Amino acid sequence: MDETNTICPVILCGGAGTRLWPLSRKSYPKQFAQLLGRESLFQGTVRRMAEAGFAAPLAITGEDFRFIVTEQLAAVEQVARATLIEPQPRNTAPAILAAAFWLRESDPDALMLVAPSDHVIPDTPAFRARVEAAIPAARAGTLVSFGVTPTRPETGYGYLALTPEADPQGVAPQPLAGFVEKPDAARAAQMLTEGRFLWNAGIFLFSVKALIAAFSRHAPDLMEPVAGAVAQSQADLGFTRLAAEPWAQARDISVDYAIMEKAENLAAVPLTAHWSDLGGWEAVWQESGPDGQGNVVSGHALAQDCRDTLLRSEAEGLELVGIGLDNIVAVAMKDAVLVARKDRAQEVKDAVATLKAQGVAQATAFPRDHRPWGWFESLAVGERFQVKRIVVKPGGALSLQSHMHRSEHWIVVAGTARVTIDGQESLLGENRSVYIPLGSVHRLENPGKLPMVLIEVQTGAYLGEDDIIRYEDIYARR
Repeated sequence: MDETNTICPVILCGGAGTRLWPLSRKSYPKQFAQLLGRESLFQGTVRRMAEAGFAAPLAITGEDFRFIVTEQLAAVEQVARATLIEPQPRNTAPAILAAAFWLRESDPDALMLVAPSDHVIPDTPAFRARVEAAIPAARAGTLVSFGVTPTRPETGYGYLALTPEADPQGVAPQPLAGFVEKPDAARAAQMLTEGRFLWNAGIFLFSVKALIAAFSRHAPDLMEPVAGAVAQSQADLGFTRLAAEPWAQARDISVDYAIMEKAENLAAVPLTAHWSDLGGWEAVWQESGPDGQGNVVSGHALAQDCRDTLLRSEAEGLELVGIGLDNIVAVAMKDAVLVARKDRAQEVKDAVATLKAQGVAQATAFPRDHRPWGWFESLAVGERFQVKRIVVKPGGALSLQSHMHRSEHWIVVAGTARVTIDGQESLLGENRSVYIPLGSVHRLENPGKLPMVLIEVQTGAYLGEDDIIRYEDIYARR
């Protein structure tokens, strides 16, 4: 890609889908999970746009995910150009417009490549070639969508309708007649036969100027609140927090509904290479490469006399064994297990809604709680006690804090901990322990170069995470 055509990837990574529960949950959604290998879908998206011709990415995410974004970028040796924090979800239109306003301040002539963070596109060179072919049209003011060549009559996607004279296999942008809502099965089959329809991938290339002009014309009510949220944004530890008050006035609406279905300066680039939005467990099964019997087995799992089955255990010490299964998805974690017919796995979304209505924590909360300093997980819970494993990354530090209802006992099992209790500081190595009385002001830090692991035993009348008074925090958490 020509260096003069540098474009800014805008990566949307604030979603919290449930179709891949229990591995994907509201507190740790699928874009950050290792669903297909050792890297997350978010990291794969970043890598696709991490070569010459692409600027550093602009990430848009939510409050709960900001440190996960930073950590996962660092793991693939990338740094965001900026990370915009949405005060609350408002769908794709306000998020994309906020990115455009932010980019206009430093680079008003920029091109922005908008992409979801949870798609699978294995052929990176083919994807980049299609993006490069779209650059002249985008620079000329065209709003370019990327559509996937359909391989089946899919009813779960929206479609892009090309004009009759368009080339559905063309590399260059093709004239776009319009957008089609998710069809029924008969209409989907008809569109597949006609051959001039593409799945709407939700990937776009625009110039900043053309996009803002489109919003000004077709969704003018979004201009003032989103512009205000960007203008009044505040820097916070390398993040940019959009202002909450004006942001709350923005409509919750997708970019398709807001402008793309109304604009006239449209074109579509066909993506003929393989693509998946990994929208459910059946898609994970397919993308994982089933063996000769149609099975996908990962983690601590064993398939015996099974066919067309996915068995996946994400919990150390929990062996998942399938015997004589056919067309089954079974996903086991330490706190939740999903078992479903593969062709009904999409219904997991309804099951999660039921669990949430019943107040079941597993509906939304991930067993491993990620924090800016590392992570923790609960190992045992009983009346008036809880045992946790806490991992603090090198240089990480918990806030200076105290508790009203519990005391704690820490045992270091790996690395070195710097512990402060009521102003007294000490270093603890492996096999050393310390007691933190109820009400004591304390802090835990990792001064070493390796992760520090400790076991925490809490005792008290109330053990909730909200029993905390923060006095200082290097991550500026409230």
